[in-house]
Amino acid sequence: MSNSVELSIAKAINAGMRRAMQEDEKVLVFGEDVARLGGVFRVTEGLLDEFGDKRIFNSPIAESGIVGTAIGLAMRGFRPVAEIQFDGFIYPAFNQIVSQLAKLTNRSEGFFQMPVVIRVPYGGGIGAVEHHSESPEAYFAHTAGLRVVSPSNANDAYWMIQQAIQSKDPVMFFEPKRRYWQKGMVNLDQAEQPLHAAATLRQGNDVTIATYGPMVVTALQAAELAATEGINIEVIDIRSMSPIDFGHIVESVKRTGRLIVTHEAGTFVSISSEIAAKIAELCFYHLEAPVLRVGGFDVPYPAAKLEELYLPDADRLMEAVDRVLAY
Repeated sequence: MSNSVELSIAKAINAGMRRAMQEDEKVLVFGEDVARLGGVFRVTEGLLDEFGDKRIFNSPIAESGIVGTAIGLAMRGFRPVAEIQFDGFIYPAFNQIVSQLAKLTNRSEGFFQMPVVIRVPYGGGIGAVEHHSESPEAYFAHTAGLRVVSPSNANDAYWMIQQAIQSKDPVMFFEPKRRYWQKGMVNLDQAEQPLHAAATLRQGNDVTIATYGPMVVTALQAAELAATEGINIEVIDIRSMSPIDFGHIVESVKRTGRLIVTHEAGTFVSISSEIAAKIAELCFYHLEAPVLRVGGFDVPYPAAKLEELYLPDADRLMEAVDRVLAY
């Protein structure tokens, strides 16, 4: 990287938003406590000092109002970036998102564009109380008219937030909160791939693991463990949950013959459900074993002292690897 810097995922998102705000005065950032405090995770820290309270400002504690405001601003030609403070707080805004934001461009026959980004810290692993550790991405991936993405590393965080802000369509931008402090090198010169392209992070020939967001690190850990046993795992970060870059996954599965899909969310009616169904359809004659899914259990997210039992770990992924290789 000719012009690169090491950043945490949180700081990379901050830097990406700062660059987008510098390049386009129509970009506005708002949400609960995002201005002077910088948000509960400090992702927007410092933006108020640079851009002032007309460009970044606090909202009331009213998620429906946050998204409604974003919709109105988009109608007036702005590019709003709205933060929902925690994943589990998004449900009061659900109607605004799926009934209004996702549909207004189609309803107006293209007259209204909706270049809205909704930032959502999501997932577990931080020892939080109820409604602070959920993974609601499948609700929104199911909704036509929304783009749904999640970065897993600092470089993607920096570029994907800018690409999301530049999109003419609404983007649900899910940020893996337990990885906020994970550091990595960021190429400041150019994005390495489009917003909705998947990426192969580790090459292998025996099993493909497809995942996204906070589970990418876990999948790479499992691949390291498998390598000590002579098993070569290919790890794909799908990066985008809607649309999904199925071609990238298909190419891998045609070589490995085996696929495991993993995420923190429960597996019933999930992103992994869709990927498993599509790969069974497109790769039927290449599969050496059924597509397996590893996710959180289909129960309400547990208390903090139990979450490590709920969240998939490298051992659970390795158990799935053993199962697919046993066929």
